[in-house]
Amino acid sequence: MTVDSRAVPDVSASAETSGAAPRATRFRPDVEGLRAIAIGSVLLYHAGIVFIPGGFIGVDVFFVISGFLITGQLVRELERSGRVSMIRFYARRARRLLPAAALVLAVTAALVFFVGSIVDRRVFGGDIVAAAAYVENWRLAGRAVDYLAEGVSVSPVQHFWSLSVEEQFYIVWPLLLVVVAFLARRFHWPARIVMAAGLCLIVVPSFLWSVMMSTSSPANAFFVTTTRLWELGIGGLVAVGVAIWPRVPRAVALILGWGGIAAIVAGALLLDETAVWPGSLALVPVLGTAAVIIAGASSSAPGFLGNKLMVWLGGLSYSLYLWHWPLLIAATWVWGELGQKRGLLIVVLAVIPAWLSYKLVENPVRRIAQERWSPRMTLSVGLNLTALTVIAGLLLMSGTPTSAPANASVEGKGAQSLEMKDGEATGIPNPDTVESFTPLPQDAAADKPDAYDRGCQVDQKVAVPKPCAYGYREGKTHLMLLGDSKALQWIDALDPIAKDHGWKLDVATKSACGFSSAQINDGQGDPYVSCTQYNEALLQMVLDEKPDAVMVSQTTSYSYDSAGERTQDAMVEALESTWKTLEDAGIDVIAIADNPDPVDLPAGDGEVYKCVAEYMDSLSSCAFSKEAGLDKSGTPAMLATADLLPSVDVVNMNDLVCTDVCPPVIGDILAYRQGSHLSRTYVKSTTPILERRLTPVIEEARAS
Repeated sequence: MTVDSRAVPDVSASAETSGAAPRATRFRPDVEGLRAIAIGSVLLYHAGIVFIPGGFIGVDVFFVISGFLITGQLVRELERSGRVSMIRFYARRARRLLPAAALVLAVTAALVFFVGSIVDRRVFGGDIVAAAAYVENWRLAGRAVDYLAEGVSVSPVQHFWSLSVEEQFYIVWPLLLVVVAFLARRFHWPARIVMAAGLCLIVVPSFLWSVMMSTSSPANAFFVTTTRLWELGIGGLVAVGVAIWPRVPRAVALILGWGGIAAIVAGALLLDETAVWPGSLALVPVLGTAAVIIAGASSSAPGFLGNKLMVWLGGLSYSLYLWHWPLLIAATWVWGELGQKRGLLIVVLAVIPAWLSYKLVENPVRRIAQERWSPRMTLSVGLNLTALTVIAGLLLMSGTPTSAPANASVEGKGAQSLEMKDGEATGIPNPDTVESFTPLPQDAAADKPDAYDRGCQVDQKVAVPKPCAYGYREGKTHLMLLGDSKALQWIDALDPIAKDHGWKLDVATKSACGFSSAQINDGQGDPYVSCTQYNEALLQMVLDEKPDAVMVSQTTSYSYDSAGERTQDAMVEALESTWKTLEDAGIDVIAIADNPDPVDLPAGDGEVYKCVAEYMDSLSSCAFSKEAGLDKSGTPAMLATADLLPSVDVVNMNDLVCTDVCPPVIGDILAYRQGSHLSRTYVKSTTPILERRLTPVIEEARAS
């Protein structure tokens, strides 16, 4: 998983004081020291320092601190005035957070435009808009479980997800406090007890949901607000109990302080990306942080937290967090993989813009707003800053061209431009001779079958087949297309063929789940249980439907054997079992050979369209070896299985994709979209050739 953190609370809230204020309302150097530990762990983790594999726990530390300080601020206002001013609260948030955030988002938009790849502008522009609107976490959560978003590069504003979580919490929590104030006055209840009860109504369900969702959907659970609210709530509970903590015996407080630090450090050193997060394990840094804050209420927190350097770093943590991530990502655009030394250098250099923006933007704006602006004026300025960053994101999105004079084409012949002999393509022209092509690289990822929008491919969580109807629905010849996305990529050629020939065609595919009894993993290293369950249900459905033939394809040739080893033999055995079961039931099997998987591209992180964006004047640079690409595909296992079952027919379209090498553009059409998938436009161009190869096989199946 990719883990980024930022949940830094309002510094001004921690510094507020009054003549008779208890300890918690004064400046807490120990809290600043905690923030220094949190930002330090995050920076080292993002820099790739191997001995901090759990540095992502810094976000959890930040959440607790933020919940403590902001809740304390709200509670004091409620007790002092009997109400909570929503306008003043959000004005404080705006003057603290928005100036620096707007500056960083604007600079990031410029970096994307001038340094990043053109293919990422639309996505990253949308990310900047989402970050400015404080919904980036939900955008990332959706992307994390979107199989078709796998090719999307790491966002330079991905770290804004935690700020989004925090601000969403602070939409709910002040409103809840308003209800608390009413109940306390109406029924003469102790306000802090009612507050604690209200927080528990957030903390307990959120924690339980976090545990469940982190197991069932870890990629999604990491980003969503509902799995993180309990961490902010724990900090809030510490703030509500502020009058109690100074009475904790000093010996106990010392144990809490040092024990809390030990828990945080242990989490950073011992946890890693394989941890189920943020489930029950998140209790380690969360409760550790709470323990240190409680200890500090009686001046028993570890003394090093109040060290000048720690306090300085803690005060700079918000700016440093904002700046370090886009600089790291921009550096990868220039140098590729950074490594530990370069990564560490970048995060150290990030101190410079962080300090400058802290001194020249954050503090001056906050000071002016406090002294000269009313809360409404502050909110107005904040909204205008937000609007400007939204505009920057929208301009980035609209600044992505949809046509180009030299390398754009409204149509291309694709596979139909190839010379054929005895039904086979005799070769593919050198792509460097191409003057124009479609789709452009920035449009390639979207050049996918509309079957995805229809829900014809279920995601990794679903274990029940959901077939879609295609072809001629009254046809007497019944076909089914089964497998993963490499089977579904052919639907835009198969559907018109089926309609022309009067074939009824049903489609049932599942993300990264080929149709067999194979035991595979889910891409995260865990058993792909839902795939096994799905295929069991799908096999029974096929046997009940008893179509004339099934067409299958898949993306991998490997699965796990009984000894836990990942081998091709295990996949062949699983395919043979499934295919033989079908054939014994009188259902013909047609294997559509998988196309080669892109390998050893000079740019683009394995994505052909991204490579093309970098080599528009030398398209042959993005060609790759057919042999090496086939080795990574699902074809070897399918062909080996077909050799064991002579009655299985194989339809191989790879002569239309590769010669000895696989060029990125064929017949003025970009051949590949995301991952190893063929573009929809190119698949459509293969329709008449696929029809000639498939029709006799189907007619034979119908006659048998």
